Parts: sequence; C-alpha cells; structure tokens
Amino acid sequence: MSAAAQRFESTLAPHARRLSTRRIADLVAADGARPHGYALRVGGLYASFARQRYDDAARDALLQLARDAQLPQAFRALFDGQTVNTSEQRPALHVALRSALSTAAVARDAHAQALEARTRMAALVAALEASDVTDIVNVGIGGSDLGPRLVVDALKDFGTGRFRVHFLTNVDGSDAQYILKGLDPARTAAILVSKTFGTQETLLNGAIVRDWLGGGERLYAVSANVPRAEAFGVAPGRVLPMWDWVGGRYSLWSSVGFSIALAIGMDGFEALLAGAADMDAHVLDAPLAANLPVLHALSGVWNRNALGLATHAVLPYDERLALLPAYLQQLVMESLGKSVTPEGAPAGVDTVPVLWGGPGTNSQHSFFQALHQGTQTVPADFIGVVTPDNPYAENHAALLSNLLAQTEALANGFSAEDPQKSYPGNRPSTLLLLDRLTPGSFGALVALYEHSVYAQSVLWGINAFDQWGVELGKRIAGELLPAVRGDDVAVADPVTRALLDEIRARRS
Repeated sequence: MSAAAQRFESTLAPHARRLSTRRIADLVAADGARPHGYALRVGGLYASFARQRYDDAARDALLQLARDAQLPQAFRALFDGQTVNTSEQRPALHVALRSALSTAAVARDAHAQALEARTRMAALVAALEASDVTDIVNVGIGGSDLGPRLVVDALKDFGTGRFRVHFLTNVDGSDAQYILKGLDPARTAAILVSKTFGTQETLLNGAIVRDWLGGGERLYAVSANVPRAEAFGVAPGRVLPMWDWVGGRYSLWSSVGFSIALAIGMDGFEALLAGAADMDAHVLDAPLAANLPVLHALSGVWNRNALGLATHAVLPYDERLALLPAYLQQLVMESLGKSVTPEGAPAGVDTVPVLWGGPGTNSQHSFFQALHQGTQTVPADFIGVVTPDNPYAENHAALLSNLLAQTEALANGFSAEDPQKSYPGNRPSTLLLLDRLTPGSFGALVALYEHSVYAQSVLWGINAFDQWGVELGKRIAGELLPAVRGDDVAVADPVTRALLDEIRARRS
C-alpha cells in the first residue's frame, strides 16, 4: 500500500465506516448550526457544504489531511513560481497573469510580462474597435478555445456589442463551413491561438480562414512561436505572447483572452482578472477551515476516496453558464487524470472522478432521473445566481425554486408505498450562489475551481500541470494520416487495417 493510500485509510476510512448508516438529513437534523456553519462567503460568492455526507469529526480529519500534505506551503510554492510541474521542469504561474501576491523574482517577472502583454492587447483591441470589423473568429482548440468560449458566453450581458465573436475549434471541416457561412470576409478578423503554432487542428482551420480572408491582413495570433506565426502570414506586431509557464487550460487570463477582451471590452477583461485575484488572495490568506477552494477540494476527496464515488456532476442553473461543465471537464480531468506520482510510482488512491453535467432546468428533463433513482450516487455542484440580468422575474423565481428543490430532493429523498415512486436520497451536493453573474464574480468562480484542482492534486500526490496522456493518440494519428489520405503505407494494427479498408471501400 502506498503512503498516500495508508494516509487516506488511517485518516478517512474510520469516519466513512462510522457514517455509513448516517443520512444527510440526519446530519442536518442533529446539528442546528450546520446550515450556516457549513457555509462560507467570499465576496459575491456563497458556498454551502451542508449537504455533504460528513460531520464535524470527519471534516476535522479532512483538514488534518490538508495539514499533513502541507497544503498552505504548496500554494505558496505555486504562487512563488517554484517547479510544481516537475515532469516538464516548469513553474505553473497562471496566478501571475492576474495577481501580484509573491515577492519571488520569478513570479514578479512573470507578472511584469503579463502586464506588458495586456498593454499590447489593449492597443490591438482599440485598433479593431476603430476599424470596420464586425466579426471575430477565434481559431484554437482545448485551452485555446474552451476558456475564452466559456467566458464570452457567460458574460454576454456585459458585451460591448461591438463585435460578434465566433469560435472555430473542431478539425471537422463542417465546423469551418458553418461558421464562415454568412460572414463577410471584408469585415471579419481572425485570431489563431496556439502556443507552439504547431497544433494540427488550429493550423488546418487557420489556413481555411486565412485563405477565406484573402491573406493575413486581418489575421492575429497568440503564440510563443512568433517565427512560425509570421511564416503563416501573421505580422509580428499582431502576435501576442504565450509562455511555457502557463498551461493551456489555465490560460484564459492571458493573451489567450484576446477574444474575451474584444467581446466584453478591456474594462470587463480587467474586472474578470480582478475577481480571480480576489480568490487568489483568499486561498493564500484564509485558514484551512475557512478556505473555500480547500473545503471544495476536501469535499471532492471525501466523495472520491472515503465514499468511493466515481463521477461528479456540475449543474449550473443559469443558461449563461451552460458551457461551464465542458470547460471544467478539461480543467479537472486533464489536470487530475493521473495514476502515478511525479516519481513514477503508483498513486495508490483513486484520483479524478469523471466530470459531466449540464444546465438546469434543461437537465432535469434529461438525466436527473438517474441522479435521483439510479443505482449510482453522483455528487454534484449546483450553481445559481441570485439576481439575474434579465427582466423576467417570474422565470427567475421558477429557476431558483427548481435549484433549491433539486438539492433538497437529492439529499432528503422521499418514501412511497410504491418503490418505483420512492427516492433514496442521501445524495451529496455543494451549492454555489453568485450574488450576480459579473466579470468579477465569474473570475472568482473559475479561480475557485482552479485552486480546488491544485489542492486535490497535492492531496493525491500527482502533477496537475502536465498532460502526457493526450500525446499517444496524437502521435498515432500523425502516423496514420498518410494511410487515411490513400498512400500505400504499412499499418501494423490489424483492426486499424480493417477499418481503413472499410473507409477506402466506402469513400465516395
């Protein structure tokens, strides 16, 4: 048994056994202070953990795990630019893009670079705002797409209205055909986002857009490889930087957010960063027992390791947050989808849950049947907004009543004489409430999830900042591409050979 497994077994297992017959409703009934005592406010964000399946003693054990793992020191190492990404021998300084909370030279230098890049980005935004461009096409994939796409969609109420922003990501040519249809190339600009400027999907789609635009005059890039971008047709003055100390899934706060700034203006972009910086200061300064990202992470560890629950749902009750589950799939599963430690030893404990979800109330008419009466318990984060930015008060009242009702029903259940109409309940959830969905509060929400992911990686003893698992498929795809094109090349795998034969036989 690994050291991590021994630590989890000795610390959490006794409490899991002790609480195995206790229901969430019993825990709430036994502690009149629990509804408020298991809640925490950070600025405009309120979190309730009252419907998690642990009590004070189990929570104390979780906090002891955090102390044993030296979690505060780990956060300080992150902010100070120490080499937390050990497999690539790099820091992970996404926090330096939005806050200056370290006196370490490497962190100060990173923050200075971020400010300089932001100044350049502001100048490009201003120039485009003064032009006749009406539409922006952001070409990227993964972290070069999911973060900006999420923010632009979530903060549409704060858009300046100056640009319509479109996102081209899938290498499937149908995506490019659909997005470019109806746009005027004379009034469109494009941003190619790729750290290496070698991403296959981005280069293929970028070439389509460049040719459609008639050249590189209105082509911009965000990349660490200026020569490649220039060779592609982007003038050096229209290339914004990326750095190897920021992973793609943590990069929306950087020049990767160029499309965000075009959609909501530079003031909105600065407010987004300021909200994230507030959460940064909180995670560094707050004691563990009152630290929102830490408590969120510990709840995840409890559900995964003490209760053995293998999936996790994210359920935003605000249509503007409909893309949040997809964004968090990358942030959580690419960061925590590891089974070995940085030293190459087995992790020894279960790590990342499968994350999925969708917006309420739509999801209630889709997969909530399984959440309520299925054989597997699925912990969930429910996310709501107290004050909307639309005038339809009755709709919003219905939305919030459904949000509250679903969390209550999942926790408490319902007994009926007909077993088919009974609800087992005892299904844990965390409720996150934003006072309003603004650039600042949204920045804080995303930063909360980033810090929760890092805390879980420290507790599990894995590296949250590499993603070697995506490389094998890319390499094999590159080797197979000539065969798919029709070249006579050897293909070793017999099943793949049979599939290629079928594709060739049916290709029209």
